Parts: sequence; C-alpha cells; structure tokens
Amino acid sequence: MQVTVLGPLTATGSSSAASGNAAPVSTAPSATKPKQVLALLALRVNTVVSTPRLVDELWGTRPPKSAVVTLQTYVLRLRRLLTPLADVPIRSILTTAAGGYSLRLEPTQVDYECFRQRASLGSDALAGGDVARAAALLHSALSLWRGPALADVRVGRLLETHVTTMEQERLSVLEQRVDADLRLGRHLGMLGELAGLTRELPLHENLHAQYMVALYQAGRRYQALEVFRQLRCALAEELGLSPTGRVERVHQAILASDEVGSPLLELNRR
Repeated sequence: MQVTVLGPLTATGSSSAASGNAAPVSTAPSATKPKQVLALLALRVNTVVSTPRLVDELWGTRPPKSAVVTLQTYVLRLRRLLTPLADVPIRSILTTAAGGYSLRLEPTQVDYECFRQRASLGSDALAGGDVARAAALLHSALSLWRGPALADVRVGRLLETHVTTMEQERLSVLEQRVDADLRLGRHLGMLGELAGLTRELPLHENLHAQYMVALYQAGRRYQALEVFRQLRCALAEELGLSPTGRVERVHQAILASDEVGSPLLELNRR
C-alpha cells in the first residue's frame, strides 16, 4: 500500500485480494475528519499519534463529549476502506497502541518520506560537488509533488504546521535544484521557470539572485539588472527593507561585468 500526501491525499494498493489480479486501486476517505486522521497518521508514519492530539486536530479546543468514541469510529471506517488495498491484515498496518493509533508502513510507502530521502541524498551530492547526481536526485524528489501538500484535506492546527513545514522543505529543495541546474549550464531552459517563480514569490531574494544569474549567463544583462530593481522596489514597499548580501553581491558582480560562469555562481551560493 502507498499513501500520498504531496498533493491530494490518496491510498493505493493492489486489488488482487478481491479480484485475483494485481491491478492498482486508489482510494481516499470522502469525509473530512477521516481524511484528517489518515493524513496525520501518514505524516507521522510508524509513530504513535496520541488520542488527545488526534482529537485536537479534529475539533480544536472544543471537542464534543463523544470525541474519543467518534474517533474510534473514524479509525474503523479507515480500516474498512484500506482493507482491499492491503496484502496483510489491516490491523497490522493501522494499529491501535496504548493511548493512540499508528500507521505502520515502510518509509518508501509514503511519498513524503521518499521526497525527504531523495532530497537529503541530493543535498549531500551537491555539497560534495557531484552536481549531475545532485540535479538528478533533486529533480526526482520534486517530481513526487502533484500539487500543494494535502491539497484536498481540511487541516487543523497540527496538520497546518506539517503543511507549512512541507512547503518550506519543497522550496528549499527547489532552490538547491535550481543551483545544480545553473552549475550544469542549463540557464536557458530555466528562464521561464524562474520568471514564474519570482512572480509568485516577489520578495524571495535567493530565487531572484538565481534568476539574475540565469539571465546574465544567457547574455541578458539588462534584464538581470531589471530583476534586481523590481526586487528592491518590492522589498522597500512591502517591508521597508533593502536587498541583503547574496543578491546584492550578484548585482554588483553583474554591474562589474564579471565573466559568465563559476565566479558569479559562487557569489550566488554564498
């Protein structure tokens, strides 16, 4: 069984137990609160999530008197939903433990865990100078995302914290992947993507610095300087701030007409 959270929440398994073949079948809870339960258990895979924390996620500070019994009902519904997808007894996957519940899966069975593993390997490769391997791993990690994290799940306080963390991790991996691609000379193919990212995140200095590097490497010095001007205006208007060291160093390097290539890329990574 596979559970995906990097986009809509789904559980996928084989229909072989029911039909005698190995056709993949995907499903997800239709009701809001069982979705929240499955999502939180998947994000804390192989960890017991306590009943009070699940109740807090589902009802916040005003749970009904029947909250614990209702939670038990949601877990029962999830077991029934997931049973056709499992090749072992569902109670060994969605387990009841002292004071809570746990989803017992291999890390490779949850897309978020796969993302984190690939991202970690990619980051290590980039730090070690194996840029081609880093780019491949980071691209692979990002390919697991099918939209915003838990796109179809109404999140409570606990899931909201997880979603914020996941999106920040995604952005960090994206920055590293852009860095690796720039170092591999793929600047021309990245101009459209970086233009969209800087429009989406008009105050993100590092993405602007990377866009400036890509433009400069593509021979578009004027456009690179214009990107800096727009960033400076946006920071001043929104936050009353000026661009900080990294993007300013790239700006100064472009003004000084540094050679295209590694010196400017080194400035961007500092």
